[in-house]
Amino acid sequence: MLISTERPAPARSALTTTVAKEYVHRAALSDVFLTGCTPSGPDAFTIDAQWPRCHGFYVCDRGLYDPMLLCETIRQTLPLLTHTAYGVPFGHQLSWSRLRYAVNPHAMRVERTPAELQLHVNCTNITYRRGLPVALSMHYEITRGETLLAVASTVFHCHNPAVYQRLRAGRAGTREFWEMPEPIQGLPPALCRRDRPDDVVLSPTQDADRWRLRVDPTHPVLFDHPVDHVPGMLLMEATRQAAHAVAPEGGAWWPASMNVTFRRYVEFGEPCWITARPVPPQTEGRDKGLRVTAVQGEEPVFEATVAVAHIP
Repeated sequence: MLISTERPAPARSALTTTVAKEYVHRAALSDVFLTGCTPSGPDAFTIDAQWPRCHGFYVCDRGLYDPMLLCETIRQTLPLLTHTAYGVPFGHQLSWSRLRYAVNPHAMRVERTPAELQLHVNCTNITYRRGLPVALSMHYEITRGETLLAVASTVFHCHNPAVYQRLRAGRAGTREFWEMPEPIQGLPPALCRRDRPDDVVLSPTQDADRWRLRVDPTHPVLFDHPVDHVPGMLLMEATRQAAHAVAPEGGAWWPASMNVTFRRYVEFGEPCWITARPVPPQTEGRDKGLRVTAVQGEEPVFEATVAVAHIP
């Protein structure tokens, strides 16, 4: 006869995991940075996030986290809230219109444990159609412990499949993605503050402050899954690399703030040209400012004003 000895039941504890990757429109679990979401008021939410101490693409530089990691974290909140809080079905498409952020560099230091963040989000200017949001603004205060890490705001739109098909005028779908040729030659990685040639998104021209956007659909982070246009995160990465490329004298230029406008979809089948021009920095205490523009087919498609700080 089997005799069992009673043992006390193990104490249950809350286990931390990421949100479902489908909610943030990522295919790779390793690139899901959000870990939870709690309503904190009408159209207000507290979103938990964790950053790894080391990432293969969002590389820490001089002991500081990459601000593009912050941008990707913010981007992930858009589908998370539209799907979970506002009932937008899968299959609807999101498009960025504006993004603005400003970072506290002292809160971006890499410590001995992963960074635990809270994003305090307020949603405003919500436009509904047939019970679903079609336009939202989000305002963020992002904290790390008791320290304010960043403030940010964004504006974006939601499109049902029929509306998106009309907007894309026959370009919806992934046929062009799969038919893209091999990526063109990029700048030397060191000029863009990159270690790997595959991570370079700018290709040289005869002008020192003008480049062709380099699009590599096999990139595992920028193209985590097939899409029908150039992702916004690739354009912001181009902005950061342009800041390095126009200052080759050494050191690291850290994009402490950006004010970004997405004007049109950037298509795969045409060259896109990136230009950087110096402007006075709009943020006090920054070393320099740049206006980065993207033009495709003689039409402006993207622009960003970035204030950069020099990391000695």
